[in-house]
Amino acid sequence: PAFPYKFKIKISGCPNDCVASIARSDLSIIGTWKDDIQVDQGEMKAYADAGKDIQGEVIDLCPTQCMAWDGSTLKINNSQCNRCIHCINVLPKALSPGKERGATLLVGGKAPILEGAQLASVLVPFIKLDAPYEELKEFIEKLWDVWGENGNNRERIGEFILRVSLGNFVEALEMEPDPNTVLHPRENPYIFYEEYIEEGDEE
Repeated sequence: PAFPYKFKIKISGCPNDCVASIARSDLSIIGTWKDDIQVDQGEMKAYADAGKDIQGEVIDLCPTQCMAWDGSTLKINNSQCNRCIHCINVLPKALSPGKERGATLLVGGKAPILEGAQLASVLVPFIKLDAPYEELKEFIEKLWDVWGENGNNRERIGEFILRVSLGNFVEALEMEPDPNTVLHPRENPYIFYEEYIEEGDEE
């Protein structure tokens, strides 16, 4: 198809993102999980007995501070976990990703061309990826339809999103807005919200 410009898809198996897909691709597919981190308390104790500084190397470095260690037992508040995978990297024998696995889809990353470097934005926080991947294919085709029909010549999809705004782009994709896609909405001047009043709601 005659796209406005190139469209790159890069895939990482886990949030470590060793291929740097968030920075280098128009569609970044990153493996993740939805349920709780699996914890082997016996292996946790073995790490501690072997001299591993669990408090200093894991608990204190957790970006959401969702973990607690009392010297023998690890507790995780999984509702606060952002799946950064740091703890699993440090303690691979004791911790492993949850069993309900899928991927996060991010759109709009690119290296400098016209507007400068840009990291991809989360559009789908979690999607199941089971063959034949119909849901993923439908999402990609929607991206192509909206961008292909409205994008300017030599305009990457990330630049297109900047031009039309993320809110209008999500609306054009006919997606429901998801607060998981925006971490700090009041601190980001590029993201705006429209209030929709449902029938029956008081104004």
